[in-house]
Formats: sequence, C-alpha cells, structure tokens
Amino acid sequence: MNDASPALRHARVRAPELVGKGGWLNTGGTDYTLADLRGRIVILDFWTFCCINCLHVLDELRELEEKHRDTVVIIGVHSPKFVHEAEHQAVVDAVERYEVHHPVLDDPELATWKQYAVRAWPTLVVIDPEGYVVAQHAGEGHAHAIEKLVEELETAHEAKGTLRRGDGPYVAPEPVATDLRFPGKAVVLPSGNFLVSDTTRHQLVELEGDGETVVRQIGQGSRGTTDGSAERARFQEPQGLALLPDGTVAVADTVNHLIRRFDPETGTVSTLGGTGFQWMQGEPTAGPAREVSLSSPWDVAWWQGKVWIAMAGVHQLWTYDPDSGTVEVAAGTTNEGLVDGPAAEAWFAQPSGLAADGDRLWVADSETSALRYVDKDMVVHTAVGTGLFDFGHRDGAAGQALLQHPLGVTALPDGSVAVSDTYNHALRRFDPATDEVTTLATDLREPSGAVLVGEDIVVVESGRHRLTRLRLPDEAVRVEARAHRTQRAATDVAPGELRLDVIFQAPAGQKLDLRYGPSTRLLVSSTPPELLVSGEGAGTDLSRELVLADGVTEGVLHVSAMAASCDDDPANEYPACHVHQQDWGVPVRITAEGTARLGLVLAGMDDQS
Repeated sequence: MNDASPALRHARVRAPELVGKGGWLNTGGTDYTLADLRGRIVILDFWTFCCINCLHVLDELRELEEKHRDTVVIIGVHSPKFVHEAEHQAVVDAVERYEVHHPVLDDPELATWKQYAVRAWPTLVVIDPEGYVVAQHAGEGHAHAIEKLVEELETAHEAKGTLRRGDGPYVAPEPVATDLRFPGKAVVLPSGNFLVSDTTRHQLVELEGDGETVVRQIGQGSRGTTDGSAERARFQEPQGLALLPDGTVAVADTVNHLIRRFDPETGTVSTLGGTGFQWMQGEPTAGPAREVSLSSPWDVAWWQGKVWIAMAGVHQLWTYDPDSGTVEVAAGTTNEGLVDGPAAEAWFAQPSGLAADGDRLWVADSETSALRYVDKDMVVHTAVGTGLFDFGHRDGAAGQALLQHPLGVTALPDGSVAVSDTYNHALRRFDPATDEVTTLATDLREPSGAVLVGEDIVVVESGRHRLTRLRLPDEAVRVEARAHRTQRAATDVAPGELRLDVIFQAPAGQKLDLRYGPSTRLLVSSTPPELLVSGEGAGTDLSRELVLADGVTEGVLHVSAMAASCDDDPANEYPACHVHQQDWGVPVRITAEGTARLGLVLAGMDDQS
C-alpha cells in the first residue's frame, strides 16, 4: 500500500451520472439514470470488446451476477479504443457475441469514462445503494474481492433499510435464427468440407464444400467442458482450428482455456492441454499439457512438428508437442506491446491469428494492429505495424501501411499472406518480396479468418454469420488512406521528474502475500523509448520516480502492475490467494502546466461506514 490510499479510502464521492451518446442496450428500449437504480448495488464494468482482459472480466462476473441477481445490477459501459468499436452496430454485435446478460451503455465519446477518471480497460467501479462510489479496481482478478464487498453492502444496507431487492433492468434481445452465429475460424477437412468454430453458440459446425449446407454440429450448443461424442461434447466460445497430420483438428477452446481435439472420422472430442483454469502469474509455463493452465488460446497452427498456440490472454505464443504430451512458452514475456528480437524477449499484444508458411510462422497481433512473424531461428519480426495506439486503413510500403485490429492471417501460394483486417472490414495482402501492403477486398463484416480453396479464398465473415468465397485477384485494389490514433485524451505531465504511484489496497479480509518475498511487481517502459531518461524496467515497489527526457513532447507510458493477496485468517493453514494485475498504456503530453504525479488505481476502496 502506498501513501495515496488513505485519501482514496476515506473519500465519500457521489457517483457521476451515466451518459452515452450510443444509448442503452439490453433494457428493452428503456434509458436509465442512477436515480432509477437507487437501492441496488451497481457495478460499472468499463470495457471495450477488443480487449482480452475485458472478456476475462465478463466471464469472472457471470457467477456473481447470477448469485446476487436480486441485489446487484451490473452495467457495462462500453468505452471504445478503436474507431470500429465506436460504431453502434458493432457494440450491439459484441454484446450478443459475448453473451453479455446485463444492461450496456454505449459511450462512444468516452463521456462516462472521463467522469469516472478511468484510465484502463477493464475497470470496475462499485456504487452502493445510496449512490456513492465505494470501490474501484483496474484489471482482472477482482471478482472474489467484489463478491465479499457485495455481501458486506447487502448486510449493511439491509439493516439501514436502503437496500431494494427485486428484478433488475436486463431485458434479453430476441434470438436470431442463422446456421452460424459469429463464427471465428475455419479449416478445410480432408473430405473437402469446412469445419467452422461457431463461437457464440459454443460448438463446431461442419459445412459442405459450398460453405452453406450444414452436415453436422459438434457440441451441445451450451457453455461447458465435456469430452465425448459430437452430441455430448461442450465448448466455451471456441475460436482457432488447425488440421493436424493425422487428420484430426486441434481446437482453441478459448473461454475454457483448453486445447481440444476433434476427430472427424469418429466425431469425438477430447482434451489435449490445459487444466480448465486461467493461467496466472507465477504458475508453471511448461510441463505435462493437462497439468499446465492456459490463458484464452485464440488460434492454433501446425508448424515445425508442434501445435503453436496464440495465447491471447497473456500476449505469448506457446507450443504443444504431441510426441511428449507437453506444453511450453515459445515466445513472448507476458508484457503487452510491440518489441521484436529473440523469441524469449519479444513482446506481443493479444496475438489472435496464426499461419505457417515454410520457415515462417505469421502472427496477427491484434492490439498493435500488426502483422508479425517468427523465423526458423526463433527471432520475432514485425512486417506491418508500429504499436498499441496507431491504426487505420492505408496501403503502400509496409513501414507506412496501417491495419486495424486484425484477427486472422492466411499464407498464400506465392509466399505472400492475406490478413483478415477485422475492424477495417477488409482482406489485405502483404507481399514480402515487394514489402508492400494492398487491399484485396472491402465490404466484409468483421472478417476473422480465411482459408484457401484452389484459386479462391474463403473468408469467415464473422459479423454476417457466414463464409464468403472470393477469387484471389491478380492485382490488389488500393483504397483511400485513413490514419487514426486512439481517441483517449493525453494526460498533461510536467517536464523532468514524474512520480508514478500505483494504488493497491488489499481487499477486506485479505493481506499482501509476503510468504515468499515481495508480492508486488511494477514494470515501466515507454513509446518512444527515448521518452524516459530513467525509471524504466522492473521492480517490486509500486511507486517510482521517473525522469522524462528534454525535447520529447509526447509519448505513451506503458505500466504493468501485479499484486498478490491472501485471505487473512490465522486459523486457515491454506488460505486462498488471489492475483490482481493490469497493464496501462497512458498517452502523455509534456507541458509546463502538467502534473508532476501520475496515479493509477490497481485496487482501492472507500470507507464503508
């Protein structure tokens, strides 16, 4: 805990009103104010649908949402990073895609985000039944602490007579009948049929070669983790698919944090790797596949005799070795960003698409809007993309070209690659021979993957719930250039020394876990690197003095913080422990009038009296 936490704990702050130009979803057309919710415990979930950590929090909140349905109202405040995420229909689609079963306020201009001084996706804010902010948590891993706080608020406000129980404002939208619902990836089976991950319906679907006629469905169509026959098996939001040499298919079972196997001949599903629990810092990163936890595997590919896994949840690439039955980290440090070099030192940002092509493994690195690859010497390179906050739709030389949150990459016969440029609704092409990016097709709706079929390319058009067949043209079509930067306002900071404080207060009933040394970690870097004269690197203190360089007028501070806490019960020999972690990318502008202190909240609570 640092010296900023007492002020946070004792402040009594009235919650600002909820406003958003995009309006409300999942309420049956009703707009709500905080006054309408008085008497309920309100949890605001500031999220954006590109963010894997935000998707983790959605899953963390499902049990709490069900258990406390008569006292708690969760409201998602959708706060976009990318231009595409500010489109209202895209938010409508995301709410259905990820089965968000609570009201969502579409805030494309970040009005409510600014009122609550939010700095990171995801952030959770708890409001008591009298309308006061009582807790704020950045990042994931806080569900346990929030559950205990909810129970305390229920008891306290029941006694005061200020708790109002009853049905919440959620109104489910009408279901839509389609053969596929937000499909993720596809693969061509030895039979010539397509196998598609039908993500929102938690199943796989086999289609005939026409890409339309349903042959069979694999999975019950409801969330779960069950092996066995096609009729008995269950998945949770499966994404990536890879055909293995023996004719079976590896499946990235994303929300289950598992790698599964589907056998088209027998129709059975089995589990190759993962424990079913999300990997957390400090856990093993290698070992028997069924004994090591994974984190949101998004895509899989067969390369160099192993299944490569795009581990979106921890910004890494892992491998599964079928001969030894083991998994291990192959590239990435878990730090989020764009750093090339030896695989063990490289940084990724939510890798979501893989394609093997001879001596290269291509990677769609979605949060940096980048196309990257690993070479045969295990060195990571960037072909297109510059960082977390630059994106757009621009063709031309690779160093100047822009993508927007690509989710898929497909190797083409001539050595070039097609990129499913998801948020640009386009199929792009990068040619290593010319170092040029061109556009193959536009007017696709959130393409998330593609496969080759002869001279055609079949695109998974996720937002239109279908496969779309395109002829690969001889020449790419150029489109008008558009460049964007993230719309978050920069924080004005003073030149010279800048104090960074990450605020962490162990939740009620917990204490910092000091059994094996320091229980906190802080990692700081910057874009451009020359922004920081000193203060970069890793350490265990959550406060740090940074020194900003003269002559650099703007940039981004990358801050990664982690804290571990355990239940504070001397009578319990084996207390439950919890990891709280968050990455921030804070755009800064250096001005004489700027602040000399930057405070980021990892977890903090107000006084409950």
